[in-house]
Amino acid sequence: MACSASDLAPLLSTTVNSTGAATYLCSQFTSISNQLSDTSYAVNNTYLLFSAYLVFSMQLGFAMLCAGSVRAKNTMNIMLTNVLDAAAGGLSYYLFGYAFAFGSPSNGFIGRHFFGLSDFPYPQADYSFFLYQWAFAIAAAGITSGSIAERTQFVAYLIYSSFLTGFVYPVVSHWLWSGDGWANPAKSDNNLLFGSGAIDFAGSGVVHMVGGIAGLWGALIEGPRIGRFDHNGRSVALRGHSASLVVLGSFLLWFGWYGFNPGSFLTILKSYDGGAGGYYGQWSAVGRTAVTTTLAGSTAALTTLFGKRLLSGHWNVVDVCNGLLGGFAAITAGCSVVEPWAAIICGFVAAWVLIGCNKLADKLQYDDPLEAAQLHGGCGMWGLLFTGLFAKEAYVNEVYSNKPGRPYGLFMGGGGKLLAAQIIEILVILGWVSATMGPLFYGLHKLKLLRISAEDEMAGMDLTRHGGFAYAYDAEDDASGKPSFMMKKVQPSKNATPNGDSPAINV
Repeated sequence: MACSASDLAPLLSTTVNSTGAATYLCSQFTSISNQLSDTSYAVNNTYLLFSAYLVFSMQLGFAMLCAGSVRAKNTMNIMLTNVLDAAAGGLSYYLFGYAFAFGSPSNGFIGRHFFGLSDFPYPQADYSFFLYQWAFAIAAAGITSGSIAERTQFVAYLIYSSFLTGFVYPVVSHWLWSGDGWANPAKSDNNLLFGSGAIDFAGSGVVHMVGGIAGLWGALIEGPRIGRFDHNGRSVALRGHSASLVVLGSFLLWFGWYGFNPGSFLTILKSYDGGAGGYYGQWSAVGRTAVTTTLAGSTAALTTLFGKRLLSGHWNVVDVCNGLLGGFAAITAGCSVVEPWAAIICGFVAAWVLIGCNKLADKLQYDDPLEAAQLHGGCGMWGLLFTGLFAKEAYVNEVYSNKPGRPYGLFMGGGGKLLAAQIIEILVILGWVSATMGPLFYGLHKLKLLRISAEDEMAGMDLTRHGGFAYAYDAEDDASGKPSFMMKKVQPSKNATPNGDSPAINV
C-alpha cells in the first residue's frame, strides 16, 4: 500500500491545510500497511515454525517404530541412535549443512554462504526456515539408521549421521530446493531442466530416496543379521518385539506428515490470481495437500492389508503400518500438484512396490530390519515417477508460478518433459548417494568400525554396549539378587502311580 501526500492534497483542496491533512492521512495509511505486512510475516513464520515442530515430532515416531521393529535386546541401542540423529544432525547442519543447501548466491551444485548461520537471517529466510530444513535433514538420517539396525557399532552411527546431514543430504536439497539449484522447478533465473525442473515438493527423492539409498549401501556392506537366512538361503523372520510400538510410531509419523507435506509451502498467506473466489488461495492448496497425503497413505495401508492377506494368509498390523508409510513416502513428491483421486492411485501402486521390493530383498538375501530401503527408496522413486505422470496443469502453475505454461503430467496431457526431469532426479540421487555413502560405509567396514562382533550381536547391544536392557519388569529380573537355585513350575509327573493315586509332583 503506497500513499503520497502530493497526490492526496488536491483531493483535500477545500480543507484549510490540505497538505498537512494529506501528510497525516498518508502516515496513518503507511502505519496500517506496515502493520499488515508485519502481521503477514508473523502468520507465515508461525505457520512454518508449527510445521517444523510437526516434522521434528516425527523423530519420536521414528524412535517408536524402530524400537518396536527390533528385538528387545537391542531396544536401548536403536533409541539412542535416534536421539543422536537429531543431536549430531543439529550441529552438523548448523555448521555446514544449511550453507551447502541454501547458501546463495552460489552455483547449481552446492551452496557456499551462511556457514554457522553467519550473516543470518536475510530477506529470503529467517530462523524458522533453518529449523524446518534441519528437521528434514535429520529425518533422512533416521531412515538410514533403520536399515543397519541391530548390528552396527555406535561410532559408525555418529560418523555417518554427521556426514549425511552435513554434506550428502544438503547437496541434494540444494539441487532441488535452492533458488540456484540446477534441477529446481522454481529456479530464480527460470533456466529450467527440460523447461520444467524436477518437481519434488516435499522430498520423495530429496529426503526418502537419500535416506533409503544410504541405508541400502550400509546394509549391503554389513551383510544380514546372524540367523536372518538359514544355510539354504531361505528367509527366517526375526520379528520385532513390540507391534504396539510400531503402531504408536506409525501414528506419530502420520501426524508429523501434516507438517512435512503441507508445511512445505513455507507460507500460507498467499492469494492465487484467477482463483474461484476470495476463499481460494494458498491456504486452500495447503488443505488439498493434507487431503492427498491422507488418501495416499490410507489407500496404501488397505492395499497392503488385503495384499498380504492374499499372499501370506494373515492380517498383519506391522505390514499394514509399513504400507501406510510407503504411501506417504510416495505422495510426498507430488502432494501439492495432484488431484485427490490421483493420490489414491499413488497409494495403491506404492503398496505393491513395497511388497515387490520386499520379495526381491528376500531373494537377494538383503536384510533391512525396518524395510527402510524398500519403503523409502522404492516408494520414493515411484512417487517421483507418479508426479511426472499425474501432475495437474492448474496446480503446477499455482505452486510454481515463476514460469507460466510449463510442462505437467504426461497422463494429464502435459507431455513427457516433466517425467523426463523426474527420471533425471532419480538417476542423479542414486549416483550421488552411492558415490558418497557407499565408500563411507566401505571404509568403516575396512577399519572394523562398522559391524559389531558376532558375540555382541548374539547377546544384544543393550547388554554389551549400553550397560543393561531397556526393560526391567520387577526385581526378579536382576540376576545378582537371585538365589543359586530356582523353583520350577509345579506340574504332574509323566509317570502315573499304578494304584490310581494322585501322581507325584515335581518341584
